[in-house]
Amino acid sequence: MAVSDPSGAVGAASTGSADGKGSPGGNAEEPGLKRAIGPKLLILFVIGDILGTGIYATTGKVAGKVGGALWLPFVIGFVVAILTAASYVELVGKYPKAAGAALYTQKAFKVPFLTFIIAFMVMCSGLSSASAAARAFSGDYLAEFTHAVPPTLVAILFVLALAALNLRGVSESVKTNVVLTVVELTGLAIILAIGGYAVLSGDGEASRLTEFEASGTGFALITGVLGATALSFFAFVGFEDSVNMAEETQDPGRTFPRAIFIGVAVTGTIYVLVALVSSLLVDYRTLEGSSGPLLEVVKAGGLDFPPKLFALIALFAVTNSALINIMMASRLCYGMANERILPRAMGRVLPKRRTPVVGIVFVSLLAVGLVSTGEIEGLGDTTSFLLLCVFAVVNIAVLVLRRDPVGHDHFRAPTVLPVLGAITALVLASPFADRAAEVYVRAGVLVAIGIGLWAVNKAVLKVRGEE
Repeated sequence: MAVSDPSGAVGAASTGSADGKGSPGGNAEEPGLKRAIGPKLLILFVIGDILGTGIYATTGKVAGKVGGALWLPFVIGFVVAILTAASYVELVGKYPKAAGAALYTQKAFKVPFLTFIIAFMVMCSGLSSASAAARAFSGDYLAEFTHAVPPTLVAILFVLALAALNLRGVSESVKTNVVLTVVELTGLAIILAIGGYAVLSGDGEASRLTEFEASGTGFALITGVLGATALSFFAFVGFEDSVNMAEETQDPGRTFPRAIFIGVAVTGTIYVLVALVSSLLVDYRTLEGSSGPLLEVVKAGGLDFPPKLFALIALFAVTNSALINIMMASRLCYGMANERILPRAMGRVLPKRRTPVVGIVFVSLLAVGLVSTGEIEGLGDTTSFLLLCVFAVVNIAVLVLRRDPVGHDHFRAPTVLPVLGAITALVLASPFADRAAEVYVRAGVLVAIGIGLWAVNKAVLKVRGEE
């Protein structure tokens, strides 16, 4: 969520009066946010923010790109996530403000337009992630219960339902998120239990774990693995959102390093184990053809676990991911509007509920457009692409900001980590990572919409003499 620093560029986060407290855009005389988040709660927050649609919906699509060696892209994705997480840990300790990539970009490069683009890309990544979740909701998991409604219509209604929940208020949304986080953890625990039972029973095809889908070797194999890794990275996104809790965390300089590294490590371990179980029990072609790949694992696991019950758990899991991302995107839109970076009208709130009504409507319409024109793989890959671009900038910003010392101790990542983080993010965002052209087109259209809104807002401010 982005608002301006004294120079007028995007810098720190703001929720203004969306919760009914404070004035829009913030006020220097207002008391600071309550530091109510301790180390354990922050670790749970990070884990809950990462888990979700990525592992429940895109595992099969990753398998389609790489083959039976499904675990490898998740291992590489875990390494890339750790590299970038180290940069976020250094920056949030150095600048413990609720802002994230926008703040770090502005402090490092001091180019307001670049800062806006980074903030808007973060917002759009949330929308493409929510849209992928909507597609996952309307696919094979829901098909366990009904085929009566066309999947695209279900996905659209799903987005509209989450928009309505957001309009009711942040309290209702957060309470729902807590419940759904527990549910999605339960679902992954079931998958691991099924895998453990299968291994102990001597079931599963271990030979699949070294099978690669790409024919031949060399460049084709490398691009195939890179493409699978770029898509699997969708499952790791979310840790970057935790830095927006910096102003509400007790002793963030000490708390964040432990929380983010443990959160990424725990989720990465779960993902690799789920990938191993999936490949052991189900052929990658079957996984690829399903929008509910973990349901195929349940059916093949040898345990008499009701597929409908797991499908219900999965539906709750993808709902949680979509809810978090639509909340984030609408508040980010609201914050930028309050700071006159986007048209001011987009910062309006619903009088009684005190929720950012125009921001919610705007991001929900964009999400409806995305689910109407994209499928799970393309939408997930769009999320990864947008955030990989952001992560490349953040990793470079760490190095630039080494010239800006601060008067307190904080975690400092070994220089090699942000260097490797920037390189790996750029490689995975490049055409070398075998992704469809539609991903670049979709991301370009989303960014173009943002630039258009930015230009209109600048013109209006200039006419009014407020620039």
